[in-house]
Order: sequence, then C-alpha cells, then structure tokens
Amino acid sequence: MRILVTGGAGFIGSALVRHLVKKVGAEVLNVDKLTYAGNLASLKEIEGASNYRFLKADICDLPKMSEAMNGFQPDRIMHLAAESHVDRSISGAGDFVQTNVMGTFTLLEAARRYWNALPADRKEAFRFLHVSTDEVYGSLGDDGLFEEATAYDPSSPYSASKAASDHLAIAWHRTYGLPVVVSNCSNNYGPYHFPEKLIPLIILNAMDGKPLPVYGQGVNIRDWLYVEDHARALDLIASRGRPGEKYNVGGRNERRNIDVVTRICGLMDEMRPQAKAHADLITFVTDRPGHDARYAIDATKLETELGWKAQEDFDSGIERTVRWYLENEWWWQPLRRRVYSGERLGVLNRG
Repeated sequence: MRILVTGGAGFIGSALVRHLVKKVGAEVLNVDKLTYAGNLASLKEIEGASNYRFLKADICDLPKMSEAMNGFQPDRIMHLAAESHVDRSISGAGDFVQTNVMGTFTLLEAARRYWNALPADRKEAFRFLHVSTDEVYGSLGDDGLFEEATAYDPSSPYSASKAASDHLAIAWHRTYGLPVVVSNCSNNYGPYHFPEKLIPLIILNAMDGKPLPVYGQGVNIRDWLYVEDHARALDLIASRGRPGEKYNVGGRNERRNIDVVTRICGLMDEMRPQAKAHADLITFVTDRPGHDARYAIDATKLETELGWKAQEDFDSGIERTVRWYLENEWWWQPLRRRVYSGERLGVLNRG
C-alpha cells in the first residue's frame, strides 16, 4: 500500500503518518509546506524508516502535486493539509481560503488526472480521503449531536473554508466519479499538539506559572478525541469507507472548556506541584468572536459500519497528554521560543 499524505508534519497528520509507517507498514510520502504549524520533529521516530519519505511542497502547486502523484504512484491519498486555527482565521482569513479552498481544489484536480490514467484494477481500488472538522456544522444547543446529514452552518472563516472544501470534495465524486470519502472529526488532543491550541497552551503556561486564559466563562463545550484514536479511524475510513460517503469521528467525551482547564490544573498539581494550586492561574478573558457554544459528534456510523471505537476516554487521554508535555521539552521548547510564546491570537480587527 502506497499512501500520499498531505499535511503530514502537522498535529493530526504526523500522528497518522507515524501510525501508517509503524503500525500499518505502508509506504508513505508525506507532502507538507512546513508553515508555522508543520514540524518535522514530530516525525523524528520514523524519519529514517525505509517506507517513509518527505516532500516539501505546497498543495496549491498543481504541477508539483501532479509530479508527486505520478512519481510516487499512490494507491490512496489522505488529505489533511489545512490552515486550522480558528483564532488565526479571524485576523488572517485569506490564508485559510487559499490553502483550504484553493489547495483542496488543486489537489482534487491533480488526483482526478492521476486517477483517470490508472489501469482499471488500480482505479477501482483508489481512494481519496478528505479530512475535515465538525466545526462545519456550526453550533449545537444543549441537546443533540452532529450527524453526517446535519446541515452545514459554519461560523468562523476557518470553518467556512473547511465547509467549502468538503463541498468540493463531494462534488468531485458526484461529477467526475473520483472515489472520495470525507471525514469530520471533533476536537483532537494529545502529543505533538502545536502550543497555541487550548490544551497544550494551558499545560505549558501552567508549567511556566503564567496566566491560564479561558474565553468568556469557559462554558463552551467540545467533544474531545485523542489523536491516536483519530489516526486509527482515518486509516479505517480510507481502507473501508464507501466513496461519496461522510463519516463523523468523535470520542464521546464532551467537556466544558473550564472543566478541561481545571482537570489539567489538577494533574499539574499532582505531577509538578508548586507553592500555589495551578487553578489559581485561571484567567477569564474576552470571548472569541463567533464562538460556537457546543460541538458533539455522533460517531454511530463509523462505529457500526466500520467497527471503530475510541480506545482512550478523556481522563486517560488527558493524563497521557500532560505527562508527554512534561517529559518532552525538546519538542515544544523551540516552538515556544521561536514560533509562538502564548500570546492572544484572533483579536478582531474592525479596520
């Protein structure tokens, strides 16, 4: 099995690449532009593997994408490359439209040309997995879950750009027959998570004795998914998912943001105690513009049709995550020093 992964130096992408190389034994070509969130250090444990190779390239570059596909001859493309931070999309939406919309369009076109030239047996077996987010569905009330048939209602420039890319992917299946499968996941967490995201930001700020910023009153609810569970799900969806179908991936671990933060504080009190409780560092800040109230995924289709089940619940996963950050300063310290030190992002520019 030869698999081309886009965005494989990112958080979810690197977890997927590690899984495919180490657990599946697939030949993997990782295509990544290496923007601020791309980090080859996340792939250190497999960088010398004979079944892994890396190509620095932009998914918006059609000739380069076609060259990569024709040269590597993948049986499967797993597309994760994206601008993904909601706060950054508020103050810099153009990058999100370019990468998430135009980049997906370019990759779909390159894949369509490559797929059309394959012999019949390989053409039949080929799959293009487009990896997306539950944020395309908008905000839930107190009840209900996002299902695959839930109408799209994106709130942020990020989620709108991902919604557009989802529609393109399904259209390329319906119009051109390209065997596309789409996945929509809930909030991921775990090792190698870029420090600007909520969980690593709280862990690292707590470690440094800095304020722990919580938007609004911290009552926004997210459904948390351990990243290695997600990697297993993506491999399964790409292997056995039906072309033209969508599969929601969620951990069934709904938590209010404030409860996530206080749980991390409790773990930090146990693992790295300080004079004062870490919860004393919690600081409520002005809410994010357009902040969706609640996300929750119904993963029944994935669980029943393909037999996937999350192996980590939130308590076990968050403990593993906090411990990993405490033990792997070599990975995050250069990022905190040179790329992102914990400052507020996504402040609304009304200009």
